[in-house]
Amino acid sequence: MAAALTLLFKLLPLYVTIALGWLAGRFLNASGSHIAGIMLYILTPSVVFYGVMTAPLSPSVILLPVLTFTLCSLNALLHLPLARRWLGDASANLIPVSVGSGNTGYFGIPLALLLFGEQGLSLYIVCMLGTTLFENSLGFYLAARGRYGVADCLRKVARLPSLYAFALAVLLNLSGVTLPSIFLPLFDNLRGAYSVLGMMIIGMSILSFHGLAGNLRFSALAFSGKFVGWPLLALGFCWLDSQWLGIYGSAVHQAVILISITPIAANTVVIATLLDTAPRQVAGTVLLSTLFALLYIPLMVTLLF
Repeated sequence: MAAALTLLFKLLPLYVTIALGWLAGRFLNASGSHIAGIMLYILTPSVVFYGVMTAPLSPSVILLPVLTFTLCSLNALLHLPLARRWLGDASANLIPVSVGSGNTGYFGIPLALLLFGEQGLSLYIVCMLGTTLFENSLGFYLAARGRYGVADCLRKVARLPSLYAFALAVLLNLSGVTLPSIFLPLFDNLRGAYSVLGMMIIGMSILSFHGLAGNLRFSALAFSGKFVGWPLLALGFCWLDSQWLGIYGSAVHQAVILISITPIAANTVVIATLLDTAPRQVAGTVLLSTLFALLYIPLMVTLLF
């Protein structure tokens, strides 16, 4: 219980950042759409590139993003037909990215640093890259299909730089290329901006706290998929690996479980804003999930770690 309360206390700055984002949107007319473009096209690729460049790559480590991408995709595709049946509008296509990914970057990176330290953080970031790649490929594609045709969706996915940043970093890392030390402070600052702006955009998208959940069916399906479906998939993989496959150790299992219990991704708001598809609905659900995580994550960490 003491560990859970300590973790709860250390998560409070993230919620203060959301509140600052709301103040900026409410009183300074800060535009979430502009920040969404910065997040998706500049900060996210920078964090992906830096994470891969600083990770000790091996065949098993390189497969970690493939593992998390597969789990993300499986959870997303399982919930897509349910969303189309329950919701019946364009917002249904935002359910897969809502349940498939998670706030593994803005929320998860500070949390992983707290739980695992600097050494475990690099391993967590490599695992996290699978969720980022999902958001910037299949997740974005499925979300865009609510408004655009297949060809348009594929063109939009092809313009996302995170996929290219990941491939370039893997190539450079395996070739023995290292980042010049003069650029390390820059990437540290970009990682900080990634967390701060990513949490602030949630608050910026909330113009009113009245009716925050919006469509209750959307919020209920997003919550069940993210806080029940994803952890069950993660625990199922960890059990299968520990009992039969024997590929990874407990450090990887803990990283995957942490990814599974993070709240709904703030990048879902970024995607909804860029696609102009129910951004307020998504922002309200993301904020509710982030508030729920204030109690949910300390409890799950206490039970599972």
